Amino acid sequence: MGALVGLGIGVGLVLCWSAFALPRPERRRREGPGPIQVLLVGAGLGQVAPSSFVLLCGASALVVGLVVEVIAAAPPVAIAFAVMAGYLPVAVLRGRGRRRQLELAQVWPEAVDNHASAVRAGMSLPEALGGLAERGPEVLRPAFAGFALDYQVSGRFGSALDRLKETLADPVGDRVIEGLRIAREVGGGELGPILRNLSGFLRDEARTRSELEARQAWTVNGARLAVAAPWLVLLSMSFQPEVIGRYATPGGAVVLAVGGGLCVVAYRLMMRIGRLPVERRVLS
Repeated sequence: MGALVGLGIGVGLVLCWSAFALPRPERRRREGPGPIQVLLVGAGLGQVAPSSFVLLCGASALVVGLVVEVIAAAPPVAIAFAVMAGYLPVAVLRGRGRRRQLELAQVWPEAVDNHASAVRAGMSLPEALGGLAERGPEVLRPAFAGFALDYQVSGRFGSALDRLKETLADPVGDRVIEGLRIAREVGGGELGPILRNLSGFLRDEARTRSELEARQAWTVNGARLAVAAPWLVLLSMSFQPEVIGRYATPGGAVVLAVGGGLCVVAYRLMMRIGRLPVERRVLS
């Protein structure tokens, strides 16, 4: 009995020692694109390095902060406008991404119709997709030209589709490309009707969304005007030293911080209440 207890204690000590002394196997981390890279790709600027974009934001903040400090001689005011200037490239990038996604949603039905016509004419799936570089919508032609080149070089349909998805970075494009991938792998003679049904669905969806966004425009513009108005007034006051000097005190800094926080919360709340559902890239 004593030998059994001693053996159990020894095994336990060895296990404890191995847990701390032996090297642990390295876990492979799944590295994906960062949030800045996602914004750049969604805006059609995937060739821009995230570090360059960060430097642009920092340079904008620094330049605007120095200019406002020279004019107003109030550090809290300069810091407030520097923060806004640093965020401005991000806002522009997000707006560009939304406009690009809307533009792509408008032209995808035409691209699907062209592809369906090419398939009915007897062309294979890769040939029909590569033909969109010449017959497709103007905004999609560079992406499909890259697909045609990738397929000619590698001869691998799946990898060429993956690179096409990365280039487009569009939720609607993901659905279309994955449908074509399944049609390629499974086969069958129903590809033509499927493409026609998909084109009609995309066209109806784009028309409905455009009508809703037109009705929502006044809410978005009103929110932006309500947030920008007090800061425009503050900027005009920067040219009056006797007035803007009050914000150079600790109390003025607190007022600016509280006002900035309330503007951010109110703007986010208004945009969240009035926003439309945004399709995400679940197939990327």
